[in-house]
Amino acid sequence: MCSLRGLVLVVLLAVGCGGSKPDTPDTGGMSAPGGSSNPGSAGSSGGGVGGNSATGGSSASASTSTGGTSSPGGAPPATGGNAGSGASTATSGAGGQATSGGTGGHASLAGSAGTSGAGGQATSGGTGGHASLAGSAGTSGAGGNTVGGAGGNGAGGKGGSSSRQTGGNTGVTGGTGGPGGTRATSTGAITSAGNPNGSCGAGVPARGQPADISNPTTVVGTGSEASCTFAKLQAAATLGGVITFNCGSVVVTIPVTATLSLPTNKNTVIDGGNKITLDGQNAVQILRFDSANFQANTNGLTLQHITLINGKTTPTQAIPTAPTPCSQGWDDGEGGALYMRDGNLTVIDSIFTNNQAAPLGPDTGGGAIYILGSKNGVLIVGSTFSNNAASNAGAVGCLFSELDVYNSLFTNNTATGNGANSDDATKCSVINNGQNEVGSGGNGGALYSDGNSVNITLCGDAILNNSAGQGAFGGGLFFTSNNMQGTLSIADTTMTGNTGGHWTVVSTGSVTNVGDAVGTNAKSITVTNSTLQGMP
Repeated sequence: MCSLRGLVLVVLLAVGCGGSKPDTPDTGGMSAPGGSSNPGSAGSSGGGVGGNSATGGSSASASTSTGGTSSPGGAPPATGGNAGSGASTATSGAGGQATSGGTGGHASLAGSAGTSGAGGQATSGGTGGHASLAGSAGTSGAGGNTVGGAGGNGAGGKGGSSSRQTGGNTGVTGGTGGPGGTRATSTGAITSAGNPNGSCGAGVPARGQPADISNPTTVVGTGSEASCTFAKLQAAATLGGVITFNCGSVVVTIPVTATLSLPTNKNTVIDGGNKITLDGQNAVQILRFDSANFQANTNGLTLQHITLINGKTTPTQAIPTAPTPCSQGWDDGEGGALYMRDGNLTVIDSIFTNNQAAPLGPDTGGGAIYILGSKNGVLIVGSTFSNNAASNAGAVGCLFSELDVYNSLFTNNTATGNGANSDDATKCSVINNGQNEVGSGGNGGALYSDGNSVNITLCGDAILNNSAGQGAFGGGLFFTSNNMQGTLSIADTTMTGNTGGHWTVVSTGSVTNVGDAVGTNAKSITVTNSTLQGMP
């Protein structure tokens, strides 16, 4: 059963309560004016290597050549062709592109005064090609970009790098691809997040549009990377309102050395402009919005175009020692990147990676986000959650809070607890939180919701390869409506590769089984245009 500890809510996670052959390269002409070499041809669709472009002609007017582009295919991953070397004063062509996990071709050596071409771009988790050495007084090209993909383990690829100069200028270093679903430019700037194939047919609610930041309350930074300090961010967070950043054109990571406490008597917007990462350094929770009330506050927090990584809680409330199967672990330590009580949350085009909450315990969780007692609930749009972990709710945990998720990606998140949770005096004689608690969590590998009369909407999402704990439930989604009045709606969503126990208990409607990635008690369930693992 679920209960309140004064104003402190007991999170009850029980089943019954909330439980190819390579193509050959073409040859360039060698006439006096220097013929052009043809681009290398594409590799086979079976994962072949893209053709290499030949060397340009020897005269000063030699033309450039470009490496071939590999086609998508099976193993081994395709590789983009390498660009041929430019002749004197010629320009080396660009490295070929590679798709579906391959490696972008490398730009070859430019001739004297020539310019090395750009490294090839790799998509879907591949590796960007490298720009080669520039000739005397030449310029090294930019390193190839990488687009992180959702395939495989969802991890993004590695950006290409520029080579050193010889009398010329050093090229721009390729960006490092982020987690699956992120994209990186040549300078590493994150340009978008979320499910790369996500498209909610019903559209996104008005509340899911980015907040207006034209009149910020505080601008952190004065135009340079060095000006964007933690101290300035901390002062801005304490003040609240609309917070933006002016850190120059580069991507900036701000180490967070103490949890940023937000005011609960006003709305706060934090907009990273797709350039800001807040890093908890595996030491601290990053953000906290903690109101003493419950489902009353109309204020809240909007996070948009920002990345939160390496947030980590340090639980302090240990469960009294008792023999198994009595519950083990912690009663606190929720929300690795964000803890929120009695506030309303909107997350837009943001990334949460490698955040951790308490690793064990039946009543704790939320590797990235934990929200308790929200009046207007949680709305997540076009965002990515990867490699987050907690005892329950590997990515997002909601208690007595509506949860609506659109066009977002959840991959490789883990509920690290075990045994789920129940109240059973026949198995445990020790009282904790007013119950004979049995089990130590593990529910909700990606998403978790528990409460009365709260609903869940998933639309345009990809929930892939997440894990519930041993003996626990809902690798993709754990949702229990304690009074059986909450509804579950799933549309345009893919939920595959998740592990954990499952069940479906529903009061009304024709959908009575939502497959083996979900554990749920609900009033009714609707599923449209979706792929749910194990669903008949």
